[in-house]
Amino acid sequence: MTKKIENLLLFMWAVSFTAMLGSLYFSEIQLYEPCKLCWYQRILMYPLVLILGIAYIQKNAKIAITTLAFSVIGACISAYHYSLQKLDFMQDSAVACGRVPCTGEYINILGFITIPFLALVAFILIAISSIMILKGLKEEK
Repeated sequence: MTKKIENLLLFMWAVSFTAMLGSLYFSEIQLYEPCKLCWYQRILMYPLVLILGIAYIQKNAKIAITTLAFSVIGACISAYHYSLQKLDFMQDSAVACGRVPCTGEYINILGFITIPFLALVAFILIAISSIMILKGLKEEK
């Protein structure tokens, strides 16, 4: 395995770990109750911390297929959630999302950075890195 692929695994782990710590900070320290869509995003992000940590230690770049699947699904949920927050026509037709509305914005930095946006960025970074690893593995053959 090349040093580039090894660094990408470490980067992906760092992104997933930071996303996990961020979500725990918002829910456990700031006491922001997650909505259902936030929980689905967590369900897809949290295992990546463990999966990528083990993959990095084992130097297992083939895990990129799994991380790509997790991150693409997570990005789709995050994009949908973000659109519920930012697009008026989506807000009007949003279904109930449990006790906490999915349209709620606990944070809104610079008018566009919300919690689902942060999750979307993390999932996109992991997806791009996964694709780069898969491309690197193909070139090694």
